[in-house]
Amino acid sequence: MNALEVNAVAKRFGNKEVLRGVSFQVPEHSLFGFIGQNGAGKTTTMKAVLGLLQPDAGDIRVFGEPVTYGNTKTNRMVGYLPDVPEFYGYMTTREYLRLCGEIAGVPGKELGPRIEEILKTVGLESERHRIKGFSRGMKQRLGIAQALLHRPKLLICDEPTSALDPVGRKEILDALLAAKKETTVIFSTHILSDVERVCDRAAMLHNGVVTLDGTMEELHSRKNGERFRVVPKNQEAYNVLCESFPAFETMLGEVGEQGVPALMIRHASEEDFFAVLACIAERKLAVEKAEWLGATLEDMFLEVVRS
Repeated sequence: MNALEVNAVAKRFGNKEVLRGVSFQVPEHSLFGFIGQNGAGKTTTMKAVLGLLQPDAGDIRVFGEPVTYGNTKTNRMVGYLPDVPEFYGYMTTREYLRLCGEIAGVPGKELGPRIEEILKTVGLESERHRIKGFSRGMKQRLGIAQALLHRPKLLICDEPTSALDPVGRKEILDALLAAKKETTVIFSTHILSDVERVCDRAAMLHNGVVTLDGTMEELHSRKNGERFRVVPKNQEAYNVLCESFPAFETMLGEVGEQGVPALMIRHASEEDFFAVLACIAERKLAVEKAEWLGATLEDMFLEVVRS
C-alpha cells in the first residue's frame, strides 16, 4: 500500500507557477528522499500534503484517504517536522513532550513510557537540560521525537539536516533510520549525499515537475549516468592519462596514497573503459584502482538542472 500518493498537483502564487503537475508515490515502510534545489517547491508540496495549502489542481491521498485543505483528518496519521522547529526553551525534553502528548490526546498511562521510548529512538534519553541550551542538531532530534510521539503512520521532515555540521547531520540521519522501524519517512532536502546514505527511494523536483523517481537501485542503474574512476599512483601516470584521454576530469579533494588526484570520466561507455585499461597495460602505468561506477544522484541532479 502507498503511504502517500501525489497526483498531478499544481500550485501558483500570483504569476509564479511553483508546481506544474507534481506526481509521485511513497510506498509504506519506505524512507523517501524528496530532492530539489532551494526554491524548487519542496516545502510547497509538503504543505499541500499537510492540508496547509490548497492546490490549484490535482489530488493527494494519505493511506488512501483524500487530503482536504484546512482541517483534514489525514493529519491524524501524519507527524511533521518543519525546517526550523520552535520550542519552549524553559522546558526540558520530557516536559515539552508531555505537553505535546497531552495536546495530541495520547492517553495518560501511555504517555510516560512513550516519551522514554521516543527519546531513546532519537538519542536524547539521557538529556536533562533545558531546551534553550540545545544545539541545532539536538533541537532537530527533539523535533523528530515530537513528530513521532503520537505514533503517526507517516513522518514528514522538511530539510531536517540543513544548516547542520557533519556530526549533527549524522545524528539526524541515524534518527530517521531508527524512525523507519515504526513509520514511513519522507524528508525533503538539497543535500544529495544524505539521500544516498539512508533512503531506499527518491524523487527529484525541478521547475515544478518531478524529473526523476524510483528506488535508489533504479536511479543508480541509469545508463546515461555511468562513469569510471582511476586513481593513479604517481604523477607520471596522472599526466599520461590526462594527455591520452581529454574526457578525464580531476576529482578535487580525492587523492591516492601519494597525493596524486583521482580521475573520472562521466557518461562513460564500455569502450571508453576498455581503452583506458589498454593504455594502462600498454604503458605499464602505476595505478591504485580503476573501477566502473554507477550513476550518482549528484550526476543526475546536475544533468537535470543544466539541461
